[in-house]
Amino acid sequence: MALGRTYAVSLVGLNGYIVEVEADIGQTLPAFVILGLPDASLNEARERIRAAARNAGLPLSRRKITVNLIPASLHKRGSSFDLAIVMAALAAAGDVRRCEDTVFIAEVGLDGRLRPVSGVLPAVMAGVKAGHTRFVVATGNEGEAALVPQATVRAFASLADVLLAFGADPTKVLLPDVATDPVPAVSAPARSIPAAPKDMADIAGQSTARFAVEIAAAGAHHMMMMGPPGAGKTMLVERMPGILPDLTDEEAIEVTAIHSLGKVLPCNGLQRRPPFESPHHTSSTAAIIGGGSGIPRPGSASRAHRGVLFLDEAPEYQRGVLEALREPLESGELILHRSAGTASYPARFQLVMALNPCPCGLASGKGIDCVCTAEQRRRYFNRLSQPLLDRVDLQLAVSRVSVTDYYDASAAESSKTVAARVAAARAAQRERLEKWGASTNAEMSSAVLNGGLKLSRAVTAPVDRAMQNETLTMRGHDRVLRVAWTLADLGGRTSPSSDDVDIALNLRLQESSP
Repeated sequence: MALGRTYAVSLVGLNGYIVEVEADIGQTLPAFVILGLPDASLNEARERIRAAARNAGLPLSRRKITVNLIPASLHKRGSSFDLAIVMAALAAAGDVRRCEDTVFIAEVGLDGRLRPVSGVLPAVMAGVKAGHTRFVVATGNEGEAALVPQATVRAFASLADVLLAFGADPTKVLLPDVATDPVPAVSAPARSIPAAPKDMADIAGQSTARFAVEIAAAGAHHMMMMGPPGAGKTMLVERMPGILPDLTDEEAIEVTAIHSLGKVLPCNGLQRRPPFESPHHTSSTAAIIGGGSGIPRPGSASRAHRGVLFLDEAPEYQRGVLEALREPLESGELILHRSAGTASYPARFQLVMALNPCPCGLASGKGIDCVCTAEQRRRYFNRLSQPLLDRVDLQLAVSRVSVTDYYDASAAESSKTVAARVAAARAAQRERLEKWGASTNAEMSSAVLNGGLKLSRAVTAPVDRAMQNETLTMRGHDRVLRVAWTLADLGGRTSPSSDDVDIALNLRLQESSP
């Protein structure tokens, strides 16, 4: 029986599924059929594969070739199946040895060169999880695939090189002239923080806002700043990634895998720095939350996983975009249901919003220059619903910088100094919360706050009174306590005091109802 078998990986969101690729050569008229719910790009592989195999010196059989992708009920998309299909077809014809122990992930060009594809890191991770250890990828994906320690990765520049490695007759294989010139990994423009982060020392004045940014970074808390244009809100947020600690190994793998879905990673290492996403206020829900045709792709919220999602001029975003952020703010995950399938992406980001006091931005202070009507202001702030604001831990007003503060630059701490305190606070949190499966105070559940880390009523008195007076909701009550724990960590204390709780409450209620 002329039957060849290889393996590939089908990605559905960040989850990968092993696909068994069977190729059968029949005794009927020439044809090439692909079964198993392939999409249009996968169906086009028939012509790419024929041309590539011919140019590599081993043309496919002129009889009927039937390729079956198992499981048949799973939709298969993309060009990453090319190499697995051509190797299965050539194995069925006896041109190469059986390669049932190998997972092939690469696109094949007409000239036989192997082209890198996106999503190789989560694909290899899925293969290892399913028990496979041998992988073949394009040279441009070698560094990315090798990030999975349990995988044995072989990278090739052309189909001819793969054929020789799998026992093809050397006298038949045609090595291309460009065999030593592999297709490079072409990356999309970098979206993470720049190599040289901006320094907190550049900020003049704004001591309260600087302190709030430090608290947010230390405990991974969500934050909102409202103030007039030019007060320094955007400058503060842009310097926030520079004080965040490096990602742990587990976090770095998660972040790198997400970014791998949208581009071919050119680097040979994990992304160690927290990502920073700042989408424009005209961005659609699909751009920020995720979506698109077919299986939903990750949006800015998922790309900001373990980092910062900054919404400048927050009320200018569509109301639906802002409301769609409510669920991931609580769960740290985005589950996108579409007709083509369901994809889930991690989205444990820090939401930071900046906004003006009114549409024209001149309502601060005496507000005598403001030209906005009461209806315009109400419409402006109504885009930030109370359920969304209830999920934001720190809500503060930012005033204009005085002339004295502007020229007194010597008082500003550098990012290096602040980052050291943030790193120490994060380390204390990881040690304290490890047994509950959390790493930051923002991830503490209500059960932990009211159980193993329950504070005395004397300490929580300020926040209890606010809840009794209906100034705070139950969710807000817990979020204030989480911030209080972060204040204690920054101060080197083992647990919060009533002063910590009082400060956390004040940082939340400054502008909770804009």
